[in-house]
Amino acid sequence: MTLYDLHPDVKIGQNVKISNFTTIYEDVEIGDGTWIGPNVTIFPGARIGKNCKIFPGAVIAAIPQDLKFAGEYTTVEIGDDNSIRECCTIHRGTAASGKTVIGNGNLLMAYVHVAHDCVIGDHCVLANNATLAGHIIMGDYVILGGKTACLQFIHIGSHVITQGGALIDKDIPPFIKAARYPIQYCGVNSLGLQRRGFTQESINRIGDIYRYLFVKGLNVSDAVEQVKEHYGNTDEGKQILAFIGNANTGLLSGYKSMRKAGN
Repeated sequence: MTLYDLHPDVKIGQNVKISNFTTIYEDVEIGDGTWIGPNVTIFPGARIGKNCKIFPGAVIAAIPQDLKFAGEYTTVEIGDDNSIRECCTIHRGTAASGKTVIGNGNLLMAYVHVAHDCVIGDHCVLANNATLAGHIIMGDYVILGGKTACLQFIHIGSHVITQGGALIDKDIPPFIKAARYPIQYCGVNSLGLQRRGFTQESINRIGDIYRYLFVKGLNVSDAVEQVKEHYGNTDEGKQILAFIGNANTGLLSGYKSMRKAGN
């Protein structure tokens, strides 16, 4: 006996399993091998990839919590191999971009909220109660600690890890650890980079670049010029400089401000 509510227009791949008391509305696509647990709600506009796991209480593709939203057609696009745990909420985009996007291989732990127009890369981990406001862009292999709160329009580079309970109100460039309040640079994410195959030479180079940016007490313009001069032709330098060039809300603080704060 079927105990879930499935709209007849839903497009479902092979070997999809839908548990009891789940509701799936029209204009939804679900890829092969995806498992949807009980008491899940999937609203119109959801595009869910292959081999995902969606746990009880999750709500996918609800309309945005944005007063500017006027009922325009928008979507949520979720890639393959994602695990979306209990009571996560992922909202559709607005007219600003038309969609909210989550890549492949991500883990969203219980009670994570992803607001409208966010873009999350691949292989990220958002720990319990992490909250993303609208229009946030996140790279690959990002780890947000539990109860992290991100202000709207923030950019977070790839391979970043943040402390639990962090309040992120500035952009965080790639490859680093970030913590404290206001959010501050706390070193290179060396362990994470080692686990992902970065050489020690590359990790050392990243550390040298960030010493110019966050440790030596230079202003951002002077630090960027130093990085261009010494590391502008390296892959690491190009990635970091490109991120800074596209920074949306200014960069997080460095070691100097930490010392001034008495930490």
